[in-house]
Amino acid sequence: MTSARPVILGEMPSLSKLYVNAAAQAARRRLLGTHDGTALPGESHEVRGVAVDVATLTAYQHLIGETASDVLPAGFIHALAFPLAMSVMNRDDFPLPLLGMIHLRNSVEQRIPVFFTDALDITARVENLRGHRAGTQVDVIAEVRRAGTAEICWLGISTYLAKGVFLPGIDKPSPAPDRAEFKVPDPTALWHLGVDTGRAYAAVSGDFNPIHLSVLSAKALGMRRSIAHGMYLASRALADVGPSRGDSFAWEVDFDAPVFLPCRVALEITTVEGSAGAWCRSDFVAWNPRSGRRHFHGSVSAL
Repeated sequence: MTSARPVILGEMPSLSKLYVNAAAQAARRRLLGTHDGTALPGESHEVRGVAVDVATLTAYQHLIGETASDVLPAGFIHALAFPLAMSVMNRDDFPLPLLGMIHLRNSVEQRIPVFFTDALDITARVENLRGHRAGTQVDVIAEVRRAGTAEICWLGISTYLAKGVFLPGIDKPSPAPDRAEFKVPDPTALWHLGVDTGRAYAAVSGDFNPIHLSVLSAKALGMRRSIAHGMYLASRALADVGPSRGDSFAWEVDFDAPVFLPCRVALEITTVEGSAGAWCRSDFVAWNPRSGRRHFHGSVSAL
């Protein structure tokens, strides 16, 4: 990964202000013409000494189904770093529109436990601008350290797609091979997600993206109904894997299709054991039990 020059911010950015600014930025680009730059910002954003709100952590653990603990869930750390990651994509020199970005994939390394009492230094940057058959994609990298230390405790890479945006000089990849037919397995869990699921997760994550909040706000952005946050779904699957994953693990998830609210989601978790019967990896897949359409899949594996 490349080294980006840091811009030190005094506090975590406000997501609501970022979304308002992104809307204004989109309007300016429509008025003045498409932004045709192909270079990513060479600077990272960093906030130092970030403290965890215990009430928010408790509400998150309850909503996701994580066991109450002093250790921060990996998904909670993603939510903690998310505003900083969004602030990098909200820069005027970022070549893709923030609004309408589609979350394709998430990869996390939880290297050592992070406790709610830890003050944290959080850094975010963007890398790897590249073509996609449906537009242009980019990786957003977030790193979390204990304040004043160099060791990375948590590393997250989120891949986003700007659908329909084809930047000059960036080639589209060859068409993807046909995806293997998804054979519906027997579920190990069945989630009932109400229409308020997006608002509930927004309250504990701070992500008030309108596509998640209501039918009206989602329709205003071209969706037929509100959709569940991808990281809510992925974090809930991680919680269902349970404490067998230990304190150090890699967590991968690919998002295949949105979950429109309200709905039911079926989940299957399969576990692979290593030597002496020790946990090695858990694979998970989630789908719509009515249509059989796969929503997301991934794995949790020991580091």
